Amino acid sequence: MTVVDRTAQAAAVATRRAAGRPPAGRDNVMSYGLISGYAVLTLAFGLLPALYAVYLAFTDATGGFAGLANFSKVVGDFRFWPAVSHVALYLVIWLVALVALVTVLAVVVHAIRVRWLSRTLRLVFYLPGALAGASSVLLWLFVLDPTASPVGGLLRLFGFESFVQVIVPGNLPVIFAVIAFWTGAGGWIVIMYGALNNISAEVIEAARVDGANAVQIAWRIQLPMLRKWISYMGIMSLAAGTQLFVEPQLLSQASNAVVPNDYSLNQLAYQYAFQQNDFNGAAAISLLLLVVALALSAVFVTRGGLFERE
Repeated sequence: MTVVDRTAQAAAVATRRAAGRPPAGRDNVMSYGLISGYAVLTLAFGLLPALYAVYLAFTDATGGFAGLANFSKVVGDFRFWPAVSHVALYLVIWLVALVALVTVLAVVVHAIRVRWLSRTLRLVFYLPGALAGASSVLLWLFVLDPTASPVGGLLRLFGFESFVQVIVPGNLPVIFAVIAFWTGAGGWIVIMYGALNNISAEVIEAARVDGANAVQIAWRIQLPMLRKWISYMGIMSLAAGTQLFVEPQLLSQASNAVVPNDYSLNQLAYQYAFQQNDFNGAAAISLLLLVVALALSAVFVTRGGLFERE
């Protein structure tokens, strides 16, 4: 068979294969169809409400332009800065604990060579996240009550004899961080475990051949390769943490206002909107939260190299 014959035969095979594939245009149509539902929902429940909040934040009750008056009003509210400090302290505790413990636990689970044990641990870590936020808080109402809690002895060991003593405002940032970690950390452990599986086995084996132990492999190979995933986890957790509402709201109702109903910024916005009928002030608080969250997220993006190409 000559070179020309082989070339012609290869071209025929390529033509038959191409004929068996659907046209590229059909793939594009299917892709657009799949994302269209998400795009419509994002527009209806994300972009349009955000634009309406911007409109409310810069107008007064009559619809006239108010400039920065709404922002000055909420910042000057005596409840604003305490709410800021509450959310900030909670975020620091929550994010530090999440990033450190989730990464360590994911590496430990990944290092377990017994398959059934690794799968069992992943399931155990993930199960608390199956509870909705409100259900999780209701469960923790019992856990935090020394008279009904399965860990009541431990609570009494720390000097807590009643539910009210446990949920004093000074303890709330730690309590909310524990609840958030218990609810959300398991899902991130599973995600980090999957990211660790994407690290080339040849790279790990080469490190072992060079004499690296498990700690050195984790510190010098796995953690640097997880940097983007850790950054992504930080951004998503930051966005969720700034929206602190369900936990203090339910605790406020359960404790007969021992926990104030304006503990967090979201609660304060709720008070403005539905107690004071001031939707403009509530929109101003939401925009301030958005700006701060975007600024902090930018730090995670730049420091974590989220959009850097390999």
